[in-house]
Formats: sequence, structure tokens, C-alpha cells
Amino acid sequence: MRASGLFLVTGILVLIMAGSVQAQSVRPLRILCIGAHPDDCDVKMGGTAALYAAMGHQVKFLSVTNGDAGHYAQGGGVLANRRRAEAEEAARRLGIAEYEVLDNHDAELVPSLEVRKQIIRKIREWQADLVFAPRPNDYHPDHRYTGQLVQDAAYLVMVPNVVPDTPPLAHNPVFLYLSDRFKKPNPFSPDIAVIIDSVVERKLDALDAHVSQFYEWLPWIDGRLAEVPADSAARREWLRAQWLRPNITQEVRLALMRWYDPEVATQAQHVEAFEICEYGHQPTEDEIRLLFPMLGKQ
Repeated sequence: MRASGLFLVTGILVLIMAGSVQAQSVRPLRILCIGAHPDDCDVKMGGTAALYAAMGHQVKFLSVTNGDAGHYAQGGGVLANRRRAEAEEAARRLGIAEYEVLDNHDAELVPSLEVRKQIIRKIREWQADLVFAPRPNDYHPDHRYTGQLVQDAAYLVMVPNVVPDTPPLAHNPVFLYLSDRFKKPNPFSPDIAVIIDSVVERKLDALDAHVSQFYEWLPWIDGRLAEVPADSAARREWLRAQWLRPNITQEVRLALMRWYDPEVATQAQHVEAFEICEYGHQPTEDEIRLLFPMLGKQ
């Protein structure tokens, strides 16, 4: 990158001159999180999405499958429609712009050319500055293949002759991995950590909207359905205990220390972490602070 000049960097006009950086917003940031199922994005970056939305940026969640297999008593179109409605309610609770659910069958996703083209179109249509997706190593094949599909699209979103029915992006987005616990072949490496303590209740609201998943399907498959309280208030607190326990690893705490004041980083309870994908635009530290304007603020 040159030492001076004008650059349009993922929706923000950056003037770099004599080592100093000044930024003027051209438009709100446009953030796209791509998950395999209609609750994945909420789990991995619901809090960060709420922070972006509260700051006036445009956030979209995209589910690559319709979730029509994720239940023990329902399935097919009935379940897909239910999960789509739950996703829309979760978006409303988070304050994000949109939650789109594609009509690919749950548990049948493969990294095909057809689905790759779907992903390319969606990234282009949203004019995404940042794209979040799972890493391509995970217990669920839909998660793995969603990560693979987004990786496969990362360069092609700028190629005019690929999916020519949708105009290519002029600038490659920054692609980031959502966090996971898997160690092989490589563990997740947190490059960026966002404190979500101020919006953790909104994240809980979003998870609570996915009734079919967090109060029915996931407890059932874990053999714990009988533990779910019938009372809505008690059920919400049960959900908090299951999904929002403070559990910050040493690696994530070190990432917090990089982006926040030490005292703030030390006191943080709820955090969402992300790894920069080696495909797509590789941001500088100054660009990261522009693309994650909540860093350092809490």
C-alpha cells in the first residue's frame, strides 16, 4: 500500500498521508454473516451484529440451508417455514437489516458450483465490506461446506465473467472466520475479539427466538429435553446458562488486550472472536479499527 493517496477501502474513504490516517464515512459498513442453518450466525456473532446495527451499519445474516432437518418431530416444509419465521424474529430483536434463508435442504449441502454461484450473488448483491463464515473444519458437514463455499467465492466475487448476471464487486471484502473449538487440522486463531457485554441481552433475545432449536431440537439430541423449563422466564435463564456462560480462553483474552484498554479487556465477560481468512482483502490494523468501530469502546 502506498504512503499517501486516496483509497476506497471496503466502504470507507481512507486518506493515508505521512503515516497518519483520517477516515470519512462514504456509507455505513455492510456486513454479511453466512451460516449453514437459521441460527448459526446468531450463536457466533449475534452480539457483534447488534453492536454494528446500533452504530447505524447494515448487517445481514444469511443461512445457506433452510434447516428442514433440524428437529425430532417436525421436518420438511413445515419446519423450514417455522425456522424462517424464527430467523426473521431474531433479526428484529437484534435490530439487523435482514435475515435471508436459502432453500437448500438441511444436512444435504455440498460445495457444488450451483451453490457457489448463490454465495457469489449474495455477497455481490449485499455489496459486502466484511463477510463472516465458519471455517471448513467442523463436526457438521453443512458447516464445513458453508466455509468451503465462502472460501471458493472469496476471489471470484470480483471476476466479471463469473456469474455475469450480477455485477462484480470493485473491491474484495475482508473475509473472517467465526470461532469454533476444533483443533485439527488447525485450531481457531482469534485475530479480533469484540466485547459484547453491553448487548448480551439482545443476543439472548435472538437465541430465544429460535424456539425450535434451543428449547426443542438441541436439548433433545443432547438427551436433555426434560430439563427445559416450561415457564418462559425460567426457560430464558436456562438458555443463558447453557449458551452464554463466560468462557474466555487465554488466546481470546490476549486478543482483547490488543484491541481494548487492559482494564476493560480484563473485566470483559462476554466476547465474540474472529479470525481473518487468508483469502480476500488483508486489512491493516488501522483498517481493522475502521471496520470494527466498536473496538476499544465499552
